[in-house]
Amino acid sequence: MNGPAGGPVLVRINQHLDQLRRSERKVADVVLANPRGVVQMTLAELAEAAGVSQPTIVRFANAIGCDGFHDFRIQLAQSVALGVPATQSVIEAQDDTATTVGKIFDFSITSLDHVRRHLDLDAIGRAVDTLASCSNIVFIGLGASGIVAMDAEQKFPLFGVPCSAQIDTHQQFLAASTSRPDTAFVAISNTGRTVSILDTVRVARERGATVIGITGGPSPLADLSNIAILVESLDNTDVYTPTISRLAQLVVVDILATMVLLRREESALEDIRTMKTRLSRMRSGMPRA
Repeated sequence: MNGPAGGPVLVRINQHLDQLRRSERKVADVVLANPRGVVQMTLAELAEAAGVSQPTIVRFANAIGCDGFHDFRIQLAQSVALGVPATQSVIEAQDDTATTVGKIFDFSITSLDHVRRHLDLDAIGRAVDTLASCSNIVFIGLGASGIVAMDAEQKFPLFGVPCSAQIDTHQQFLAASTSRPDTAFVAISNTGRTVSILDTVRVARERGATVIGITGGPSPLADLSNIAILVESLDNTDVYTPTISRLAQLVVVDILATMVLLRREESALEDIRTMKTRLSRMRSGMPRA
């Protein structure tokens, strides 16, 4: 495995577990189970705790982007100092209710904070400019990202223009084929590599629409988008780990919708207040004012 990209060492271990050799995975398991304890260990002590050879420890350190064991221990201490590590939230089958609840909240909070600290504010600003000046917005996504697209669609009163969310590949293609230069085409995909999404985005670009890509990192979707918003969450392939990418995408959509609303005239804000008052009355069975 090539050296992972930057970021706290605990995050890098978590993201690259599946790429480690079996012996290196034993070391990773020990580190993730007790990172604070490992900071205090010598090379020999960590090798004994993991049941591997000392050269394996060095190979493990190199595999996760560290320059040997000493550098790994320094980076581990720095990573632990950042707070509750998301890697501590990997859920085990034997976890009880309290432990599972705590881990999911810890993982979600830590991961969302990671997204916030890595968000490109310039890209957010340019996306808001586009959404505030377009005549209609098309959201597309599949799977969990399709759920985010539908959530975005129901925020149309905040965007102030007609919005649609297409989660069927044929409807997405039709929406792209009929888009215009004043259309904002928002493509949501965590991997940014789904073939049908990429094909649809190419058509939207050909039609002159401004494509805003919301994706988990550098990807073909980011390359195809006029504006790429990278939502770098801490998702991994652990079967029990909750899908943070979906939560992070929802927060980004909320940011975009709120910032567009703030660009609108005071009358628009008053309309939103009136709408919410009427919704509250409807829910409670009170007569409309």
